Amino acid sequence: MKELTARQQRILEFLRDFISKRGYPPSIRDIERGCQVSSTSVVHYNLKVLERGGHLRRDPEISRGIELMDGERTRIGIIRVPIIGQIAAGSPIPVPSEDTWATIGTGDALEVPKDVVKGKESVYALRVRGTSMIDALINDGDIVLMQQASTAENGDMVAAWLKSEREATLKKFYQEPGRVRLQPANSTMQPIYVDPANLDIQGKVIGVIRQLS
Repeated sequence: MKELTARQQRILEFLRDFISKRGYPPSIRDIERGCQVSSTSVVHYNLKVLERGGHLRRDPEISRGIELMDGERTRIGIIRVPIIGQIAAGSPIPVPSEDTWATIGTGDALEVPKDVVKGKESVYALRVRGTSMIDALINDGDIVLMQQASTAENGDMVAAWLKSEREATLKKFYQEPGRVRLQPANSTMQPIYVDPANLDIQGKVIGVIRQLS
């Protein structure tokens, strides 16, 4: 393996130190400033050399998508979030069972930098079906990152489970006298009013992965 230059060693040490202190990878600009490199193109060149040498991996589709490789070639700064189903951003749709929301399997998953989940635990992902949350920049085909939760504050965007209907929907939560209003973020759609006894909160939205087309 070709010996690393002093600059490449410095970049590698900067990556290790940055990830160790912050829990997520640096941006290209962070590396440029932190290693006193003359331009981002020089950073890109040296990252390519480090990648070819097996010191790291890069994912151009992910912001800060730099993965340091340790002695066992495991990923640092990247976590896997399970995609456990779909959620309606429109009229509620049936889901297999209430247990679906607590299922953390080994199937489909999304890899994201740790900073995306902001240190939160019990995070899962759902594919969005429908356009009722389009004014909140959540469209059909997007993926929402959810933190498991059983309560919500007014204005929270939640996965709401309607017990009698055995259906779920993605809406904003508002507690009103004697009822809960599940509010779409789409001016063409009407809210859903629910008896609190017929409602379970299954999670809160903490992030969105947009589907570009």
